[in-house]
Amino acid sequence: MGFTIGGIREMRSGARRRGRAAGVSAVAEYTGLWGWAVAPGARAAAGGCSCGDAACAAPGAHPLDFSLEVPAGATLATAADAWAGVTGAPLLLPVGRTFDVLDVAEAAGRRALVRMERMGLPVGPVTLTPDGRTQFFVAPGAAAQLPTLLYRMGWDDADLDLRAMGRGSYLTAPPSDLGGLGPVRWLRAPAPDTAAAPPQARLLLGTLAYICHRW
Repeated sequence: MGFTIGGIREMRSGARRRGRAAGVSAVAEYTGLWGWAVAPGARAAAGGCSCGDAACAAPGAHPLDFSLEVPAGATLATAADAWAGVTGAPLLLPVGRTFDVLDVAEAAGRRALVRMERMGLPVGPVTLTPDGRTQFFVAPGAAAQLPTLLYRMGWDDADLDLRAMGRGSYLTAPPSDLGGLGPVRWLRAPAPDTAAAPPQARLLLGTLAYICHRW
């Protein structure tokens, strides 16, 4: 990693400021402390997306330029240099490298998280999107394994509002705006023991499927 946790805490106090400093602070935290790569995203704009494509399928919710990705482990200086030309860009995390995502409705996700914590299950980071979704970080490979896991648990025939994000997908990271709808927030913030090594999907999937089925 490029710097210490103490250094990150100092940056967090400055992250309350708007603009370039806050963006660089978040990028440096994600790459240097949590071990995630970060890509600048396009912004939602009047009438569509800042990418300029009038037919954009995901306005403000896709990478701006893949070549501008800041790699995992980057230092604060590297993050600052990389973000200098994309001030204000949303922070996007590439899914499928250090984590996959299990995505459920907000109400179900909140209830499931409470149950998981009471059961003492290992839970990784969880985001809350402005369009009412909770996103649980799990070990890579979950998206490909999801149909098999649901089958083995007896949930394959259930009508569940539960989906997975895997390699090729990008997650909008807090505190970035998601497609002009508002900021993404942490429902459960990253922690050193689970950020770079989130739990296996099978450990959380039973609870998520049960809550989604009942909700």
